[in-house]
Amino acid sequence: MLRLLTLILVDWLAWAAALGVAIIARFEFTYARVDFGAIANFIVIAAAAQLVWGVAAGLYPGRWRLASFSETGVIAVGGVLIGSGVFWWALQTEGLRPVPLSVPLAGGTLFILFALGARFVVRLSREVRSVSRHTRYKRALFFGAGEAGHEAVEALMRDPEAEIQPVAFLDDSPAKSRLRVGGCRVVGRRKDIPDAAQRFDADTLVITMPSAPRADVAEVARIARSAGLDVLILPRMARFLSPEAAAGAIRHLTFSDFLGRDPVRLDLGGMARFIEGRRVLITGAGGSIGSELAAAVSRFSPERLFLVDRDENGLHGIQLRLEGRALLDTDDLIVANIREADRMTEVFAQCRPEVVFHAAALKHVPLLERFPVEGVKTNVIGTANVLRAAAAVGVDRFVNISTDKAADPVNVLGLTKRVGEMLTSAFADSGMTALSVRFGNVLGSSGSVIPTFRAQIARGGPVTITHPEVTRYFMTIEEAAHLVIQAAVLGRRGEVLVLDMGNPVPIVDLARDLIAELDPGAEIEIVYTGLRPGEKLHEQLVGPHERPTGQPHEAIAGYAVPPLAAALVENLDLHDPGLRSHLEKLISGDAEAVAQPIAGR
Repeated sequence: MLRLLTLILVDWLAWAAALGVAIIARFEFTYARVDFGAIANFIVIAAAAQLVWGVAAGLYPGRWRLASFSETGVIAVGGVLIGSGVFWWALQTEGLRPVPLSVPLAGGTLFILFALGARFVVRLSREVRSVSRHTRYKRALFFGAGEAGHEAVEALMRDPEAEIQPVAFLDDSPAKSRLRVGGCRVVGRRKDIPDAAQRFDADTLVITMPSAPRADVAEVARIARSAGLDVLILPRMARFLSPEAAAGAIRHLTFSDFLGRDPVRLDLGGMARFIEGRRVLITGAGGSIGSELAAAVSRFSPERLFLVDRDENGLHGIQLRLEGRALLDTDDLIVANIREADRMTEVFAQCRPEVVFHAAALKHVPLLERFPVEGVKTNVIGTANVLRAAAAVGVDRFVNISTDKAADPVNVLGLTKRVGEMLTSAFADSGMTALSVRFGNVLGSSGSVIPTFRAQIARGGPVTITHPEVTRYFMTIEEAAHLVIQAAVLGRRGEVLVLDMGNPVPIVDLARDLIAELDPGAEIEIVYTGLRPGEKLHEQLVGPHERPTGQPHEAIAGYAVPPLAAALVENLDLHDPGLRSHLEKLISGDAEAVAQPIAGR
């Protein structure tokens, strides 16, 4: 109420001053010629009209923020309308007009200046007081002088508890050069970040470009970090938030901001329709991929979701994540080892799933090079066991999770996962739609390079990298989970689907970005250890002889996989020193690779 009355009083005084100044100026400050009675009538008429207009336009009920662009427009329209109305009234007066016709027109213009001036003074004083009441310990440059940056800065200036003090803007657009946005001047482009940091004594740069390509974000962040600045970002979701909420969402960069591409957007609606009301089973559900997949599936309202893993701690964690409790007391949590064929048969007979996501696997290249038998037991025999059990109960869709290392494989992991793809293709003729998906490196998954680097940085280094030129493909864990579900929706029998993951990322650049993010300014050594047995310098997503089958989605391509009968893996001798060569013969199509029955399953 106080704000409403104050604004009404301010506008009345603005009209009084505007009309008074206009008529006095018209008579060249000769007060004897001024009809003050007529002026008083004009002021009363203008004040009454202003009250009606202000209420109708939402000026006084508080619809518009003080001194905002929207409020400026309302005040300007009111000044023009009321000034023109008084002018028209003066024209209708017969005989000697009470005031010259120039007075109401000039008075309307002066009213706009006086009313807005008073509001800007009040707003400026509020901002100054809010800054003075709190010691803001981050002096920040803002990169991106568009609407998002403008609103974020204004929200921060209004917040007395904000810890970020905006000091200047930078923007690559020549049209914004020298503009003043939210009280801060645009002082240059991205190349000027180091100079601006020194000039304004800044210690932080906030990237306020929620619609910008990831490559631009990464480049701006690199320049800022090289200048010794802490880097924060206004996230993409900020486009859908209020200015205050968006400013509060400013955060540090995550590695997904440095993918060099936008995350792939898949058809969530189609996934939801596919999963809703169906019985779904996930193997390896306690792992990082399996648990993210379980979380995604659970949001799509399946009839039942069965979670299978040999690790009871993994099942404990996923129940806690999905249900907020971990009593381990439901039939949906199943402890079982995919290496045991009879146990898989029992599990599938009890659950009778319609959709199966097979995520259970061993995945570490160096360990499987040392212990190839373990890789075969899980990734080959275990996959065959799950496929047989699924086909026996009439599963509709079966999705096997593979890896980019299965493309032209050179290590045990790649060989076993390629065999898994071929086994899956063979079961496509059983009436079950069976297919595979290939992943690159999944950001943040257990055992991946990101957690390893974080731990090494936390210890003060060194950060170990196998080779200065090594590159890898990366995808976010959300992309991975959604790709698996999308594969079940779009994939065709006997093929492998591959996500377009953009360009491979140099691992040394990733390490440097993480060092700058987690410990800015630290001198953490990077040590090159050499490629380990079985490792490639550069991964590939597709082998040179794989035949494309189509592109079911703009970001997903399909490739044909030759089938491999499950009976052939039963001839593998797990004690044979030549086990690796037998795997190579299997994927090459040599069906007579091994003659002896399996041993030591």
